[in-house]
Amino acid sequence: MTHLLNLLAAIALLVWGTHLVRKDTLRVLGANLRRVLAQSVGNRFTAVLSGVGVTALLQSSTATALIISAFVGQGLMSLTAALAVMLGADLGTSLMALVFSRDLSWLSPLFIFVGVVLFIAKQSTSAGYVGRILIGLGLMLLALSLVRASANELTQAQAVRDLLATLGSDRLLEITIGAVLSVLSYSSLAIVLLIATLANSHVVTVDVALGLVLGANLGSGLLAVLTTLRSPIEARQVPMGNLIFKILGVALMAPSMGLWLSHVRPNVADAATTVVLFHFMFNALVALLFIGLTQVVARWVAYWLPIPKRNALNGRHRHLDASALATPSVALACAVREAMHQADVVETMLRGVLDVIKTNDMELAKSLQKMDDTVDRLYSDIKYYLTKISREALNDKEGRRWTDVISFTINMEQIGDIVERILEDIENKKIRTGREFSPAGMAEITELHGDLVNNLRLGMSVFLNDDPRDAIKLLEEKTRFRDLELKYAANHLNRLTDNTLESIETSSLHLDLISELKRINSLICAIAYPILESTGALAPNRLRQPAAAPGSPDSAI
Repeated sequence: MTHLLNLLAAIALLVWGTHLVRKDTLRVLGANLRRVLAQSVGNRFTAVLSGVGVTALLQSSTATALIISAFVGQGLMSLTAALAVMLGADLGTSLMALVFSRDLSWLSPLFIFVGVVLFIAKQSTSAGYVGRILIGLGLMLLALSLVRASANELTQAQAVRDLLATLGSDRLLEITIGAVLSVLSYSSLAIVLLIATLANSHVVTVDVALGLVLGANLGSGLLAVLTTLRSPIEARQVPMGNLIFKILGVALMAPSMGLWLSHVRPNVADAATTVVLFHFMFNALVALLFIGLTQVVARWVAYWLPIPKRNALNGRHRHLDASALATPSVALACAVREAMHQADVVETMLRGVLDVIKTNDMELAKSLQKMDDTVDRLYSDIKYYLTKISREALNDKEGRRWTDVISFTINMEQIGDIVERILEDIENKKIRTGREFSPAGMAEITELHGDLVNNLRLGMSVFLNDDPRDAIKLLEEKTRFRDLELKYAANHLNRLTDNTLESIETSSLHLDLISELKRINSLICAIAYPILESTGALAPNRLRQPAAAPGSPDSAI
């Protein structure tokens, strides 16, 4: 029993080490990995190479599949290109299995020591995260050594030998067990390394090990499918296409395993190398055979998982992809895109205010007020989605971006509430009473409204591009808008003094309207503050210091 517990603990340590490497690599290189993938899909061959490189860093083809699925779900990558990337991702996993199958146990204490020193000395920095990656690599190498030792002890038990001997009689059972282990461990790489170690320790025969490897490959494809079950159809298509490749590959390789054992096994030094070489050749052959069939498989997937047509009845495409939550940096990009849609709805409401004022269209006012429900719902959805993103997996810059998205969506929600209130006032104080603004007052409101719409668009640009120059320009517009509001309020009071009838009848609505427009402008301009604070362009206290009294000690300074 002790030896079995040691083996299970070693397997758990192997899976945990793989998880650390994957998680912290995404934290350090998440944005760069997304950029590499997005820029390398010009043709299928460069897409395969990018898949190899990214997966070699992440130690997981499943993690790559989730990133690619999010890209396809957001319309940033075609399904054909994504399937080519996945062929490379599986090849990258097999390359890392070849590397880790070597006896690198001497590197384990070095990686763990250096990793712990970096992590303790530089926590919450890129160097600290690199330290965690080194710790993960060291734990993986240590776990493989423990697996070998525990497996050697277990093979001495006759009951274990009898149990494992039953696997050699059923190829389908071997594939099934390998697939189940891969799904449960969330890492086909860890399972392939485990199988290679068990084969080298004579716990399982090489023939059985090869069957388990086929199952592990199948399980990695099945895992991505299961992970994206609740995602939009676009995001589910990539794992489904990759699973088709794996099923076809297993169907082709399972009958030819005897050729591998008879021709390759005698020329390889040990069982572990035989297993990982088989794993590599399986994925290499799948990539070579099916690289020209990505368009065909993409059509199959599109037929089996058709994307529903979007119209006004069944809604629009939502950017909050649940499958992207496994990759926090990608999930954050999804939240940004949804926040931009929320701002688009707010802009539509704001633009409609002037039309309601000019045309007295009651139905348009009602429809615009109902759009505030959409703004509120988007705010709730984005807020809930952001709470599910692991803050620990975000670097400092992404952590600030997380806060910026929350602040932006809150401001948009408040602007929507103000616009709804403005429309109610126009409806009650102007349309129902049949009153009109004076020509001068209407011209002033039109100018303020136009400036406000332009500032909203500028604020959206500032939020999206994080550009300090645009942020400074936005704050300059805040000052100009405030001056205009004060000027036009004074003009309105002068018209009251002149007994202008329209101004007298609409005085309350007019003053309330320009005051509400100023509030909206303040919320828009608040978008600029986090960006300018992060660049050091704002002083901690923006209040002007009072002048020192004559003769005081400070006046002589």
